[in-house]
Amino acid sequence: MITTRRLAAGACALLAALAGGVAPANAADGPAKNSPKVELVLDVSGSMRAQDVDGGRRTRMAAAQQAFNEVIDATPENVRLGIRTLGASYAGEDKAIGCRDSQQLYRVGKVDRTDAKAAVAGLRPTGWTPIGYALRGADQDLGTDGGTRRIVLITDGEDSCGMPDPCDVARELAAKGTHLTIDTLGLTQDDKTREQLSCIAEATGGTYTTVRETKELSGRIKQLVRRAETPVETPKPVTGTDQCSTAPELRAGIWTDREKFSEHRWYRVKVKPGQELRASVSVGADRAVDRDYGVLLRAVTEGGQELVRGSDAGSGRTDVMAAGLRHPVAEAKDDGDKAPRTVCLEVSNSFSAPPSVQREPGLPVELAVDLVKGPDDPSDLAAFGLGRGWVLLAVLAVTGLLAGLLWGWLARWRLAVWREN
Repeated sequence: MITTRRLAAGACALLAALAGGVAPANAADGPAKNSPKVELVLDVSGSMRAQDVDGGRRTRMAAAQQAFNEVIDATPENVRLGIRTLGASYAGEDKAIGCRDSQQLYRVGKVDRTDAKAAVAGLRPTGWTPIGYALRGADQDLGTDGGTRRIVLITDGEDSCGMPDPCDVARELAAKGTHLTIDTLGLTQDDKTREQLSCIAEATGGTYTTVRETKELSGRIKQLVRRAETPVETPKPVTGTDQCSTAPELRAGIWTDREKFSEHRWYRVKVKPGQELRASVSVGADRAVDRDYGVLLRAVTEGGQELVRGSDAGSGRTDVMAAGLRHPVAEAKDDGDKAPRTVCLEVSNSFSAPPSVQREPGLPVELAVDLVKGPDDPSDLAAFGLGRGWVLLAVLAVTGLLAGLLWGWLARWRLAVWREN
């Protein structure tokens, strides 16, 4: 009876897989649902036939296949791995068909090394390069059942379809708040490819790397797969408001939001007497922006009185701007003074962009909040640049005066010695 049931279950699973047109399920005894997930997205377009890797001894496709075999062997047991292709099936001239040519080659889950290698071995350079379409498919492949989510894109050129634009897709996926990271690897060094792959990576906090050797490609992919294994705190999505009274309340942790150009957003934090609030914000420039920009983080009372601020500004090319602050709350003097204080955090930016640059979704914002035991005397901390600052100014002034007197005395002594000689 048990054998009959198992055969029936196996037959049903196989029929479901064939009917759905998807890759067969991996082994059921794989990593837990909250384990990290990585999907490798490989360009199998016609240009991958070029023989210019390893000093011209190997085609781009052969180098990618060998690198994938090595990565499959080295995948940690608790990482769920999947593989998706783009441009692997359609060799015709119909752009509408070619720009939807992306399939999941191996489902995200426990790796059966033999099956995964066999699937990769059958790939041949074929068609178009629909990167944006493939990224959307990879995001769906990874699901949202827990664990970190990472896409590693390997391609030898820019998107050949244009719709959807892969940079816009990366921003769209990042704005969903599912903490997806996209790392990109380019097998060519032309400026257009580098610019597009850098844009995709920056939009999600990933990395871009140019590789020209099989060993380098294999090593970099292994590194990214292992990085997914490293536990990280997943940022929690939040939506700031335009005033403190309606702002969401944040606890200690890492929070993500989106902010339009030159927008101000508010958040609230409850700080108990004897605690110190530590907050930092980073705003990513994930698209082309104008020169001259800044980021401001302010801590304000509910009545509008500024407590402390942190800011950063720059001009020219940048990837991210960050600012931070610290604000201590004094210990309660009596039992009636133990209620937490509400501190309003304002995040604003002065980014702008040419009219041709897409405004939606807004710029990525990451806000880190921590509440720790405060100093014994908060006024000491405030004096050193965290509120007032006159003590530090006095110290610098006295130091400068003493240095000037010492330099003047040395100069007079040297002049006297010179005259004697």
